[in-house]
Amino acid sequence: MVFGDIGTSPLYALKETFTGHHKLAVDALHIYGIMSLVFWTMTLIVTVKYVLVILRADNRGEGGSLSLLAMISRLSPTSTRSRYLTLLGVLATALFFGDCIITPAISVLSAVEGLTVVRSGMQAYVLPIAIGILIGLFLIQSRGSAKVGALFAPIMLVYFVVISVMGINQIIANPAIFQAINPIWAWRFFADNPSLGFLALGSVVLSVTGAEALYADMGHFGRRPIKWSWLYFVMPALLLNYFGQSALLLSTPSAVANPFFLMAPDWARLPLVLLATMATIIASQAVISGAFSVTRQAVQLGFLPRIKIKHTSAAAAGQIYIPLVNWSLLGMVILLVVSFRSSSDLASAYGIAVTGTMFITTCMMAVLVLTVWKWNRWIAYGFVGVFLIIDTAYFASNLTKIPDGGWFPLAVGAIAFTFLTTWAKGRGLMQERLRESAMPMEVFIKSAATAATRVPGTAVFMTTTPTGVPHALLHNLKHNKVLHDRILILTVVIDEVPYVSEEDRIGVADLGSNFFRIIIRYGFMQEINIPAVLKTVENCGPKLKMMETSFFLSRQTLLASDRPGMALWREHLFSWMMRNAESAMDFFKLPTNRVVELGSQVEI
Repeated sequence: MVFGDIGTSPLYALKETFTGHHKLAVDALHIYGIMSLVFWTMTLIVTVKYVLVILRADNRGEGGSLSLLAMISRLSPTSTRSRYLTLLGVLATALFFGDCIITPAISVLSAVEGLTVVRSGMQAYVLPIAIGILIGLFLIQSRGSAKVGALFAPIMLVYFVVISVMGINQIIANPAIFQAINPIWAWRFFADNPSLGFLALGSVVLSVTGAEALYADMGHFGRRPIKWSWLYFVMPALLLNYFGQSALLLSTPSAVANPFFLMAPDWARLPLVLLATMATIIASQAVISGAFSVTRQAVQLGFLPRIKIKHTSAAAAGQIYIPLVNWSLLGMVILLVVSFRSSSDLASAYGIAVTGTMFITTCMMAVLVLTVWKWNRWIAYGFVGVFLIIDTAYFASNLTKIPDGGWFPLAVGAIAFTFLTTWAKGRGLMQERLRESAMPMEVFIKSAATAATRVPGTAVFMTTTPTGVPHALLHNLKHNKVLHDRILILTVVIDEVPYVSEEDRIGVADLGSNFFRIIIRYGFMQEINIPAVLKTVENCGPKLKMMETSFFLSRQTLLASDRPGMALWREHLFSWMMRNAESAMDFFKLPTNRVVELGSQVEI
């Protein structure tokens, strides 16, 4: 699951470097130069940057851009820096969604294209087969990945062993290819034609697509297993295959049409196509699961509205299914495959999102090593400076792909960024407007507690702000003229940590006159279930009984205005997102027959 994306890059990376939109001559200088770049790119970016450094930045076990953002914000809370860091983290998340669309398309398509090597005349069947596989992959998401996951390890194990053996066979025939380890070959390649070398970087970086998954999946598997698996199994297997492909090109330049599959003997090519296809399905599954996970994090951290999230496993909390994300991804993936029609054309769209995310991770790493880990400044500047140069070079090279398809992930990223920032900004403005009109709780209790008629039972008023009187409480008193015997003012807080322990879950404050303020804390990776938590609440009278408890929710109708805050079109967008959000009743798992919604209008 972790190495599926980067593990399938040999299917297209080297081929695209030579036969892509900026073609290279298949001669010794270019073969050695490209292989040298692949070796050192994998060593520096994946091994040094991600495995040895970034994996140490675990937010209580979790990884990924949003998790890194939350950790830095918590441990180094500087207002100005936090604002820019938040924008970087959100931008990385937006680019990730672009990557989630392209990865399944290019991976599955490149594997199925192996059929054209097995038998000529199969080209017409590549597109329908690839689309069929992708549709099937997305259709089974609702069933959960637990059963499919049991097959992941054996298939990927076999896949990595097979591509290693394929590479070794070619290296034995031409061991001189190991000269490419010497970085002088990369220097000679650039010296021969600097502009062509710069353009080639856009394809070379395809060899490390999926590196970000090593960090994002750390919460599922832990740092040590990922680190040792990469260093002692996955990286050697990938390098052996890349060196094998390069050795084949030295002896047979015409194999550049599809060096991965042409390394295998004729009898083994069809089984290899099937194995590669299964590996790409696994790579796609990992990206889809990642999209679900990142979307849930974004919802919990307040960057997206409430979305229907289904749990596909009673035992594993991390196994979730989000219908909206699943079908949106499927539609965009099919559109990509039909529009670009080949993995080579898709490679033009691939890379920008990946290199953009890598660049942002380096920027966030700079803040991490300087303010949280407090490295020696000169060591930190030197380390970060090297990777900023590398990431900038790769990102700049990929920008040249914009006219040929690179615009697509940028467009997806721009749309996702707009949605993420609009919701976060609009939510902040709405809470600010509600606070402006809120009555102090002490004043309300003194004036209303004794004057209003008290009726039996418990009323839970949910509010996003832990101060002031909830609007639902004011409206209930205004229209129904009564108060329940026990009033609970409930606020759910999502902390900037993946998990909050049961000991720190609940905070209760007695406000007097049988009014209580309760704050329930969750981590951004945890499932919210309010009734289950309320049953354990103490220090606020008798134990709560659901059949004697009513939940009051406030549903705001937003009115766009010309007040300072957001552009009018963003106010309309935020209003539309709010109308289409999942109901708070479903999101918080509230009992359907115990909920009362009271509406109000808010100008932002």
